[in-house]
Amino acid sequence: MAFSAFFGLRIAQVRSLAKWIVIVVPMAAAVGSLVALFLWSLDRATELRFEFPWLIYGMPVAGFAMVWAYQKFGKSAEGGNNLIVDQIHEPGGGVPLRMAPFILVTTVLTHLVGGSAGREGTAVQLGGSLASAFGKMFKLTPGDVRILLMAGIAAGFGAVFGTPIAGAIFALEVLTIGRMQYEALLPALLAAVVADWTCHAWGIGHTHYAIAYLGGVGEAVGFHLDALLLLKVVTAGLAFGLAAHFFAELSHLASSAYKAILPYAPLRPVLASAILLGLVYLLGTREYLGLGVWSPNPDDATILGFFRPNHVDYWSWAWKALFTIVTLNAGFKGGEVTPLFFIGAGLGSALAGVLGAPVDLFAALGFV
Repeated sequence: MAFSAFFGLRIAQVRSLAKWIVIVVPMAAAVGSLVALFLWSLDRATELRFEFPWLIYGMPVAGFAMVWAYQKFGKSAEGGNNLIVDQIHEPGGGVPLRMAPFILVTTVLTHLVGGSAGREGTAVQLGGSLASAFGKMFKLTPGDVRILLMAGIAAGFGAVFGTPIAGAIFALEVLTIGRMQYEALLPALLAAVVADWTCHAWGIGHTHYAIAYLGGVGEAVGFHLDALLLLKVVTAGLAFGLAAHFFAELSHLASSAYKAILPYAPLRPVLASAILLGLVYLLGTREYLGLGVWSPNPDDATILGFFRPNHVDYWSWAWKALFTIVTLNAGFKGGEVTPLFFIGAGLGSALAGVLGAPVDLFAALGFV
């Protein structure tokens, strides 16, 4: 009797595994391909903005058009990441497939005209919308749809950053507010790995950041702790936490202010565009527009630049935070993780200059 029960349990587990392989692998391959298209388009949009600087003056028109289009044709797709999270907690009407083309086109358009935004929010929505479509196609139960949505999110996040393990953890823990969903572990990890492989198969690469300081630690005598450096790291950690707190609070405040000042949503990015273009004129630089990972001008503040010991800029992180808050809360599309990478790396670089610490190490600490 015990043997029969054990054997039956194993058969059920094999069937469950086979089911998820059959569903997750093609879904993740589709997500990885779509993310590859997105990243390629994002690179081309960024290159065009650098090549044709006048494109930023199209920001008000682009912002108005994308918010109007979401209101007119997007329907529930306007819910974005919040809709996906709601469907994970309480599966209902699902995530509309139209979310994928809407978020892809509008994010690329945001970067084309210089909006300060990221990309992970877009990848999450691409993954969530395709996962929901696969769930409907295979007629999954609400519980299985929840797992597949998490796998889709893991696929999107893992592919866009080239970090499948982080993508799986993000989907399992962050989107369920700190409560790990272990039954979704294997589908999420499988989806993230397949999507990442697919993205690479399309020839898409990812930026790598080198920390030269770590290459010289303990080469001759083994790893050792530097008490003074550790104290500086703790100090920097407090600063990073405060910066993240203020970023979140100011984002909520900006969102409320936009809604109070302009009840008609399509006008909000028009106001944001005026603010951003005004800041560009006042500061005399465009380095806080766009993604902020690289720039053809080596003197610009970029994430890559913050890892160089000879590039210490004390206020770039604050300006990038302001540009990002103004951009995203007005209705422009994109994520906020990459701008937060910029803010953290920039603040880390600045703190290294103040505290007399390794610049690349503190840029990396702020980055994560």
